[in-house]
Amino acid sequence: MANLLTNLRNTIIAGFVLAFVVLFIFLLVGQYSITAVLSGTLFWQFVFRWLHVLAGILWIGLLYYFNFVQIPTMPKIPDEQKPAVSKFIAPEALWYFRWAAMVTIATGLILAWLNDYLVGAITLGATDGFATPSTTLIGIGMWLGTIMWFNVWFVIWPNQQKALNIDNKFPDLSKDQRAAHGRTAMLFSRTNFMLSVPMLFAMVGMQNLG
Repeated sequence: MANLLTNLRNTIIAGFVLAFVVLFIFLLVGQYSITAVLSGTLFWQFVFRWLHVLAGILWIGLLYYFNFVQIPTMPKIPDEQKPAVSKFIAPEALWYFRWAAMVTIATGLILAWLNDYLVGAITLGATDGFATPSTTLIGIGMWLGTIMWFNVWFVIWPNQQKALNIDNKFPDLSKDQRAAHGRTAMLFSRTNFMLSVPMLFAMVGMQNLG
């Protein structure tokens, strides 16, 4: 058990194995045909919703870590200890952060397509005359999520690369330039934190209010 839990890859694999065990129990108790379940649209809607939620938890979890923990704590860390965060922890966290954002938006779009509300959500319900509030809600959530994804990939990540000199690609930037890029990344991270509140409200509201 120690070997399983001390290795992240093995722990992740074990988590997915346990999920498949739960699926097997579900099929066994319900006496469902595996072939019928796997070939059904509902199953794949479930799979992509599950993956969407998993990736979203990682993405938003890291967003909240940055805003609740790392950003407020960095000024309190002695200068000689800051490289431990800026050179090792932050770049690793940013890798998971941006790719979790990519998987979240990709699985979200696939899920919307599988559920036949992709166009309706993109138009905020205009295609059906705004007859379905849940479509408008999920559309708002999707647009907010898209803005957040854009901020991650095209604002936060490029500025963090320069602020932290990740992979030593920007060694000639001055301290003031790094600070300016760091501030830009922080402001857009804080923007994403703000947008995450109504985004999650819209996503959950689609299920419970619409």
